[in-house]
This record gives sequence, structure tokens and C-alpha cells, in this order.
Amino acid sequence: MPDRYANGVTNSLVEPPVANGADRDAVEQDDNDKIVLKRKLTLINGVAIIVGTIIGSGIFIAPTGVFFYTESVGSSLFVWSACGILSTIGALCYAELGTSITRSGGDYAYLLVAFGPLVGFLRLWIALLIIRPTTQTIVALTFAHYAAKPFFEDCDPPQNAVKLLAAVCLCLLTAINCLSVKVSMKVQDIFTVGKLLALVMIILAGIYYMATGKLDNFSNPWEGNYSARNIGYAFYSGLFAFGGWNYLNFVTEELQDPYKNLPRAIWIAMPLVTGIYVLVNLAYFAVVSKPEMLSSLAVAVTFGNKVFGPLAFMVPIFVALSTFGGVNGVLFTSARLFATGAQEGHLPKFFQLFHVKQQTPIPSLIFTCLMSLFMLLTDNVYELINYFSSVLWLSVVASIAGMLWLRHKKPNLPRPIKVHLALPIIFMTCCVTLVLLPNFEEPFNLFVGIAITLAGIPFYYVCIAWKDKPRCYGRLSNGMVNLCRAIFNTTIIESNESLK
Repeated sequence: MPDRYANGVTNSLVEPPVANGADRDAVEQDDNDKIVLKRKLTLINGVAIIVGTIIGSGIFIAPTGVFFYTESVGSSLFVWSACGILSTIGALCYAELGTSITRSGGDYAYLLVAFGPLVGFLRLWIALLIIRPTTQTIVALTFAHYAAKPFFEDCDPPQNAVKLLAAVCLCLLTAINCLSVKVSMKVQDIFTVGKLLALVMIILAGIYYMATGKLDNFSNPWEGNYSARNIGYAFYSGLFAFGGWNYLNFVTEELQDPYKNLPRAIWIAMPLVTGIYVLVNLAYFAVVSKPEMLSSLAVAVTFGNKVFGPLAFMVPIFVALSTFGGVNGVLFTSARLFATGAQEGHLPKFFQLFHVKQQTPIPSLIFTCLMSLFMLLTDNVYELINYFSSVLWLSVVASIAGMLWLRHKKPNLPRPIKVHLALPIIFMTCCVTLVLLPNFEEPFNLFVGIAITLAGIPFYYVCIAWKDKPRCYGRLSNGMVNLCRAIFNTTIIESNESLK
């Protein structure tokens, strides 16, 4: 590993200026006069990020996907429970990683420390091109489907209308995140409460239906499809709904007292989400018949139409608010991930620029939005989920393997939390199995993901490892930095932590 990773020094094409008096409330300076981020995120904010990001679009579209592949009520509920347990185990493993390596960046930071700059760069590469823009697009499309549904009660909304609404959602939330960290967190907190209210409404209605003896949909609960391909894809849909359990790890540098608040946020958020998801699916199955479940992407709207009568219009509104908050959470953490990559010299320096007063990574946010808009070329949500899931879970396996390697390589590394060895082994085994199951029959998505990942290797050696680049490269990079500084009133902000 290059010396700069051993001593925590980060290359910079442009030296960060010292903040003037008007900007000192927004940033801090450490002993070396580096401008660093303040820790503004509280425990409640942390819980809101996890809950708000997990409960985004997944619980409102994935039930149809899980049931489509299992064709069984019992198997669907088992998949949801297993996904919750697996995600909780993963979150606990990530708590060890997040409290021993407190840099923002999540998987990227962990792989960089454990396996060196090439592996770290490849994780950043696939996040840039596949994982983050695809996730944001899926959630935005779900928002658009539910927001448009009240205007098209007897048919599905037009494809172009859905794409346009999704684009508006992405652009509006990008603007909010550019304006203020506090405003974006208020959006996250408020919409988290809104989505929980929507789910509580669904759960209570489902309990009422079951209490009145309406259990016809639970007959023959285990009759279904148990092929390896279908089981794998069912778990992909279920785990997509739990996506976000590791997103707080991407902003640990902005979390107050991360050694305590990171694991606390996980312990509060994960059991809460798992319980809500299982109960919501019970409610769906109590009210919505099997043919209705399979025929509607917006299953919550079908549920509302059968249960709430004249108040059914409230369901798509609450769901749209829920997914709106989900897009906000993904945007917030994605921009911080790319900023961390730039701090380590793995992305162009303009990704490292933050607004001097608001502390928002404006260039990173705009780039993230543009990549997500590009993904709107398709509006097939389940196709997008299957496309990115294999690569995502392989990268998660690599991060957990890095945790085990760090236990061997750096046994004296401070670990405020240290999980039992059985947990990462169980988690890795389950993840590898889930990646392989559907790809025995349909390996195309896995091959495409691996090919895109490997394509990052020549980019790494040409753009990162090659140090004696032509002067025109430096002039171009400096020019982009100065242009962004002039347009967005930004400055380079260094990390609070070093990736040692």
C-alpha cells in the first residue's frame, strides 16, 4: 500500500483555503489548519437515516416481486423474516467496521483500509456507475408510480409521465441537499414520520381484517415455486426493501459520538423495520388476493382501495412521501461517498468541494443526480433490482471479508464493538449463496456486473496509479476545481479521520 495511506496524508491538487470569519460556524479547523466537517448528526438523525432510507420504495413494490417469484404466502413471509434477520446480522458486522474505521465512505473506506487502493477504487467505481444511481432511480420511479396513480385509477400511468415525475423528484431533492444539511435532515426526519404513519395505517387495517375472520388468502400458504432461480430473485426483492441498513456508515464523520451512536442507531432501527415489514406483508396478504398482488406494482394502492373507501386517496400520498424521503437519504449518503473517494485521490478533486457555509457537497450531488437521470432510460423496476443486486452483495461480502482480514492484520486496531466470529461467517455464506442461486440459470446480470467492475482496473492504473501525468491533466483538474469554486462558492474540505 502506498505510503500516503499508511500515514494518513491525502494528495491535493489545490490547497484548501482557511475559512474566513463568516464561515467558521459551518466548519472547524483541526490542529493542522485543515478545514473539516462538524459532527452535526445526532442519534435521532442516525436512526432517521437508517429507517428513512430502508423504508423508501421497497416495502411498497417488493411485496409483489417476492410473491411473483415464490408464488406462496408462507414462503413470502419467510423470505421477509429471513431478509430482516440477515440485514440485522450485516448491520451488526458493519457496526464493528464503522466504529473501528470511522471515516465516511462505508464499504469503500473499509475495502481501502483492508485490501489497498485498487480494491477500494473498484468498489467506488461500481458505486459510481451501478449501485448508487440504480438505487436512486428505483426509489424515484416508485415515487412517480404512486404519485401518478390517483390520476390514472383504471390503468397504469403513462411511461413518460412516470419518468418525468421521477426526474422532478431527483432534481428537487438534489437542490434541497445542495442548499443545507439541516434542511435535508429535516426533510429526512419529517418524511420518516410520515412513512411510519402510512405503514401503521396499513398494519392496523390488516389486523382488523384478520380479527374479523377474513383469512381466505392464507389457504395453502406453502404451495409455490421453489426453484433456485426464483428463491434467489425473491430474496433480491426482499433484501432490496431492506437496503439502507449500512448507509449510516457512509456519514460517520458527521455523526456525533459515532462509537456509541452508530451501534445504538442500528439496534433501534433494524428490529423496528423488520417488525414493521413482516406485519405490513401480513396485512397485504389479509386484504389483497393473489391475482391482485401479481397484477399491481402499486400494491399499497390496491390495499387502500379495498380498505379505506373514500379515504383511499391518502395511501398513494403517504407512499409518495415515503419514497420521497427514501430518495433524499440515498442522495445524502451517495454524495458523501464520492467526496470521500476524492479525498483519497480516487476521484477528481471537484468531488471534494463543499459549500463554504452550508457544508454541502454540491458537485458530488449534481453528478449523482445526473447519473440517476441517465438510469431513467428504463422504468422496469424489477429489471433494475436484478441488475445491480449481484454486484452489490458481492461487494458487501468483500467488506465483511475485509473485517476478518483486519482482525488478523491489525489485531490492535480499536474495536469498541466486536461481533462473534459466527456472525460474519453466516452472513458471508448466505450472501454468496444468494448471488449464485439465480445466476446458475440466468448469469447475464452477474457477468455484466463483473465486466463493469473489472473495466475499472485500467482506469485505476491510468488515472490513479500513474503519477507522472502530463501537465495538461493537472491544468484540466485545477480548472474544474476553480470553475466549481467560482460557480458554487465551494472549498475543499478535508476528512476528520485518516484511513490508516
